[in-house]
Amino acid sequence: MEKYAYEQLGETLYRTVLPNGLQVQLLPKAGFHKTYALLTTDFGSIDRSFTPRGQTDAITIPDGVAHFLEHKMFEKADHDAFDLFGEYGADANAYTSFTRTSYLFSASRHLHENLDVLLDFVQDPYFTSATVNKEKGIIGQEIQMYDDEPGWQLFMGIIGNLYPTEPVHIDIAGTVDSIAKITAEQLLTTYQTFYHPSNMNLFVVGAFDPEQVMDWITSNQAGKTFSKPAPISRQPLPETDATEILPYRSRHLDIVLPKSIVGLRGLDEVPTGRAGLKYSLAATLLLDILFADTSDTYLKLYDTGVIDDSFDYDFTLERSFHFLTISSDTPDPNRFSEAIITELEQSAKTLATADETFELVRREAIGHHVMMLNSVEGIANAYDGQLFDGANLLDEVAVLQAMTLQDVRDVAEQLIQSAGISVFDILPVDDNDSDENS
Repeated sequence: MEKYAYEQLGETLYRTVLPNGLQVQLLPKAGFHKTYALLTTDFGSIDRSFTPRGQTDAITIPDGVAHFLEHKMFEKADHDAFDLFGEYGADANAYTSFTRTSYLFSASRHLHENLDVLLDFVQDPYFTSATVNKEKGIIGQEIQMYDDEPGWQLFMGIIGNLYPTEPVHIDIAGTVDSIAKITAEQLLTTYQTFYHPSNMNLFVVGAFDPEQVMDWITSNQAGKTFSKPAPISRQPLPETDATEILPYRSRHLDIVLPKSIVGLRGLDEVPTGRAGLKYSLAATLLLDILFADTSDTYLKLYDTGVIDDSFDYDFTLERSFHFLTISSDTPDPNRFSEAIITELEQSAKTLATADETFELVRREAIGHHVMMLNSVEGIANAYDGQLFDGANLLDEVAVLQAMTLQDVRDVAEQLIQSAGISVFDILPVDDNDSDENS
C-alpha cells in the first residue's frame, strides 16, 4: 500500500491496486464520526458500442443500459441491498453519469459490514426476465417525470445542440422506447465487460484505520474469483464536425418565466492525467472571472433585471468531451444570450487586465476546497474516479496554489471558439407555438 502525504493540508492518502485490478484509495480523517465509500465503474451512458469481454465482435446496446444496471444491481434473488445497508445503519445510494456509475454508502458504525455489503452486491449480479421487465415500468415513469422538468430539459436541450450526433445528447436514463428493448442477457453481457474489478475503483474517506480497512477489502476480494484483467474495447464515438453544432433551438413548456442557456463545446484537445485536472480547474477559474457575482457582466445583467438569483454557470470535463454552460431564468432570453456570448468572445480583453480578479477567485477556490476537506461528504462528492489518474480534492488544492493567470489565458484561448457556441431556450407555452423549433 502506497502512502502519499499532503503535509501542508495535514492529510495522508493510501493507494493500492489489488491482484484482481481493483484500485483502492483510502483517506482517513481523524476526529470524524462518519465514513463514505464509493465503488465506481468506468462505464456510463455514452458507452453504447463495445466488444464484450471474451468475444471478438462489437455490439451496440440500447440507450439507458448503464442507468438500468444501476437500478438492478441492488435487487437480489432473496433480498435487497438497501435493506442490508439499513440493518447496519448506513444510508446508500447510486448514480449514473455520461461516463461513470457509482455506488455509495455513508455510515458512522459497522464499517466492515457495510464495506462487505457494498462490494458483495455490486460484484454479484442477478438479472431475470421478470425482474427486468418490472424495472422497465419504474424507470419509464422516471423518464416521463423528467420529460416535464424544465431545468433538466434546459440542460439536455443545450447538450443536444452541442452534440447532435453523439451519444452525449441522449438522456442518461434512455427513452421509454429504448429501455423496452433491454434484456436480462444484455445486462449480464454489459456487466461482465464493464464491472470487472480492473475497470473499477473504491474510494473510502472518514473515520477508520487504513491498515485495518485495507485488510478488510483485500480479504473480501481474495474470497472471490474473477477472470483475468483485460483491456476493454470501446468503439470510437462518432465525432460531430463544428459545422454540425446546432446554433439555436427552443422548446415550449408550461412555465411562467423563460429559461435560457448558453453552451460552449470544447473543440480543443484536453491533456490527459493531472494536466487535464489543471485544465479543468483553469476553465472553472475562467468562468469565475467572467461571470461571478462581482463581474461587470453579472452586475449589469442583474441590475437591469435580465437575470435573477437562478443565474448559474458550470464547466464539465469527462472522458472524451468537455463543455461549459451559463444559464438563467430571464424575461429577455435574447438579451441574456447575446450578453453572455459577447463576454465569451471578448474574454481575452477581460483577462488582459484581470490580475486582481484572478487572485481573488483563485484564493476563493482554494478556500472552498480547503473547507470541503472538513466534510467527508464533500470530499466523496468531489471524487472523479480515474478521470485524472486518480487525483482527488487534495491534489486540486495543490494545482490551484500553483495556478497562474497565464494558465487561465491559455485555456481560454484554446477553449473559447465561436464555432462551438450554442443557445437553447425554454419558453412559456403559447397556443400559436410549436413544441420545439430550430
